[in-house]
Amino acid sequence: MKKFFLHLTLIILLFTISVKAQNKIIVSDLKCEMLTNPEGIDVLQPRLSWKIKADINDVKQTAYQIIASSSLEKLNAGNGDLWDSGKVQSDASINVIYNGKKLKDRQDVYWKVTVFTNKGEIQSKENAHFSIGILTYADWKSTRWIGYEKTSKGDSISQYSRLSARYLRKEIDLKKKVKNAKVYIMGMGLYELYINGNKIGDQVLAPVPTDYTKNVKYNVFDVTSQLQEGKNALGTILGNGRFFTMRQDYKPYKIKTFGYPKMALQLFVEYTDGSKDVIRTDDTWKITTDGPILSNNEYDGEEYDAGKEMKGWNTINFDDKKWLSAEYVQEPGGFYEGQMSANMKVKREVKPISIKQTPKGTYILDMGQNMVGWLQLKVKGNAGDRITMKFAESLQPDGSLYIANLRDAKTTDIYTLKGGGEEVWEPRFVFHGFRFVEISGFKSKPALENFIGKVVYDDIATIGTFDSSNPIMNQIFKNAWWGISGNYKGMPIDCPQRNERQPWLGDRTTGAYGESFLFDNQTLYAKWLDDIKYSQTQDGGLPDVAPAFWRYYGDNVTWPGTYITVADMLYQQFGDKKVVEKQYPSMKKWMDYMEENYLVDDIMTKDKYGDWCVPPESLELIRSKDPSRLTDGELISSAFYYQLLNIMRKFAVIANAQNDIKHYDELASRIKKAFNAKYFNASKNNYANNTVTANLLPLTFGMVPKELEQKVFENLVYEVEVTKNGHVSTGVIGTQFLMRTLTNFGRGDLAFKLASNKTYPSWGYMVENGATTIWELWNGNTADPAMNSQNHVMLLGDLLIWYYENMAGIKSNPETPGFKQIIMKPDFNAGLTYVNASYESVYGTIKSDWKKDKKGLVWNIAIPANTSAIIYLPTSEAPAVSINKQKLDKTSYTYSIEKNQIAVTLSSGNFAINVK
Repeated sequence: MKKFFLHLTLIILLFTISVKAQNKIIVSDLKCEMLTNPEGIDVLQPRLSWKIKADINDVKQTAYQIIASSSLEKLNAGNGDLWDSGKVQSDASINVIYNGKKLKDRQDVYWKVTVFTNKGEIQSKENAHFSIGILTYADWKSTRWIGYEKTSKGDSISQYSRLSARYLRKEIDLKKKVKNAKVYIMGMGLYELYINGNKIGDQVLAPVPTDYTKNVKYNVFDVTSQLQEGKNALGTILGNGRFFTMRQDYKPYKIKTFGYPKMALQLFVEYTDGSKDVIRTDDTWKITTDGPILSNNEYDGEEYDAGKEMKGWNTINFDDKKWLSAEYVQEPGGFYEGQMSANMKVKREVKPISIKQTPKGTYILDMGQNMVGWLQLKVKGNAGDRITMKFAESLQPDGSLYIANLRDAKTTDIYTLKGGGEEVWEPRFVFHGFRFVEISGFKSKPALENFIGKVVYDDIATIGTFDSSNPIMNQIFKNAWWGISGNYKGMPIDCPQRNERQPWLGDRTTGAYGESFLFDNQTLYAKWLDDIKYSQTQDGGLPDVAPAFWRYYGDNVTWPGTYITVADMLYQQFGDKKVVEKQYPSMKKWMDYMEENYLVDDIMTKDKYGDWCVPPESLELIRSKDPSRLTDGELISSAFYYQLLNIMRKFAVIANAQNDIKHYDELASRIKKAFNAKYFNASKNNYANNTVTANLLPLTFGMVPKELEQKVFENLVYEVEVTKNGHVSTGVIGTQFLMRTLTNFGRGDLAFKLASNKTYPSWGYMVENGATTIWELWNGNTADPAMNSQNHVMLLGDLLIWYYENMAGIKSNPETPGFKQIIMKPDFNAGLTYVNASYESVYGTIKSDWKKDKKGLVWNIAIPANTSAIIYLPTSEAPAVSINKQKLDKTSYTYSIEKNQIAVTLSSGNFAINVK
């Protein structure tokens, strides 16, 4: 029997197994983590998953045994006092539900797995851990919310709100030696937590934002090593975040506000003698607003006066006599939940590439990349000197900042020096979207070394890579990465720079799907679905923005429909059935609401945005004025609602809502019939006014009668290829399906032309005009740039999905969600000569590296253990194919011939394929 040795990393509820086989170590740099060894989860039956990484082919799991224990000592002794699953005959290695003893509040769980495979037994050597959070509201009852519900000198309750940070502290005396300790904190809107002068955790801008009247997230930290016997000091800084909203006393009918910053904290301590203690927030804590953070506003920036720093404020024996006693304050109103998604973090650094002086004596710093985060400053000077940094995405022709597109966001950080040597500073409670920074206040020209860009987004892994023979496509991919990562802020936002930064649903309808190939965004989007659910009105309506920081309840299909398409993405890409079951009642409620209020004669009559951002006919126009370019809104809403019915039918099966299936089937059939009767032009074989979107949606959604599909597709192709000269003519809606539909109907070459174009309108046009992210407008450099965010991802449509599924050939079989079986069917003839891509699935790394020339095709692929793949080869001649230097024949492989292609079924492993 071969020996396997494992390296485990708990994910939440996932952990990773790296395999060492035949004494050859396989080094695994896997970071496909939902949550690693999480503290304070708020589910009693978490799902456990693992990955098997082997250096041999055809590894299949046949059984598993999970042991869960209440202590690490018991786990190491093999005592599964919480759960011993026994040997379970199953190939399931993701989303295995914990089925042991009922877990309790704040309980620690240690666990490991033994995996049985067709190649031998794999026994984990490392152990995983998670802890349960505080599950009931009553368990917080003795903990009071504290804060300071007033303004201070320099604060302003206005359109341009200013509010100084709140500093809180308390000294505690621990009489005994600490065995373990955990702190549970809700700091609204943002917090930093310190114990004995040390910051707890490496997160920033925590916790993730929610509608605080609906739900409030708490974070949990193991602080055993930070505490000592005797005196200890607890300290927090509270920033404003989305709680004390960026715009106060301004458009209250639109902008939701929540009050002044506040916090609730519980510190649970267990001593070595078994006794326990709890420290809570109450009015014995001290508070001041007279600290160095004078203002922090996400739109306008952070102002910091180092001369007001309070040395040692978060350590013991600090003199806080001038501080006030904390006030008891009203709680936010939302239910308390353990945060099951990652906080934000400084993920990388960017060094600036140039600095130039302007005629007015300021300096323009160029980061070389449109990025999201902030700038770290190093400076020497006198006490009272002020350094001002104003952030923007682009420059005007004279070299000064272009700020019109920021609207009324001031995007300015100000640092006042304390003097006495080099000072290093960066803000705590803001972020900026920027490439350029105007800097003033230096006595002489600063050096590039004085500045470092800190890139901030959710602490989730990059799990996809893509490189190809086309430089334009490669740069678009990089631009997409920067745009997507920058707009992950505890929720997916539309843009990071101007006075908006809102979680618009319509930007992610299909975008979330494409993003999932680049980022491990499962917990982010699972959290966002909760945000959408919480935003639902009692009668079933959903907003266009969720959390509903802006009250935009417009009742349309395409934006709120994202609630359903994102759930479908989580099921398809990550195999997450639970999210469907959880959200199904609210999704059904919205579908019923739209049917009851807006379905007339089986046509969905409500649309709000149309095919948003159709490329205008002129480079100078923001919106198209040509009716022939615009698609009927009711056509869009009816087609989209039809597609949502098909998804809901699938969800009804998953959720065991059998009574709904018949209704979805019947309603979809009626809508399809009415749709074709109203919009199909039988004499021309097209829909409505023959826009690409008008033909594309019914083709993609299967609404076109089979015998007419090709004729409708020919009309679509003519519009793309001839009328629009091989350019994109769809807006946000059509672009979500454009690339895949062209390819699936046999015109991958035309999709490639769209992807590789350099002229307007195209993604390549953005690149050719200096973009390092994705623009909001196709012509964002010419059509009143004041209307253009230079970091928006909604126009990506299905481009990234097409990169992976159609060019790389990395696609999950819809019949086996989560990449249990992979469909590898690249379009080798679209126009690329090589693609090298990888994707870290929930089972492991999938690789597709192909190159073709006149001699044939060389394709190297990797298939994770415990999965399989169907690969499609561009030949019908088996003798022309070799796999791992072995000729393809039926004695070694299962294959069939389909439409001049050979479809081969492969088990896991690494394969070198040659096709002559």
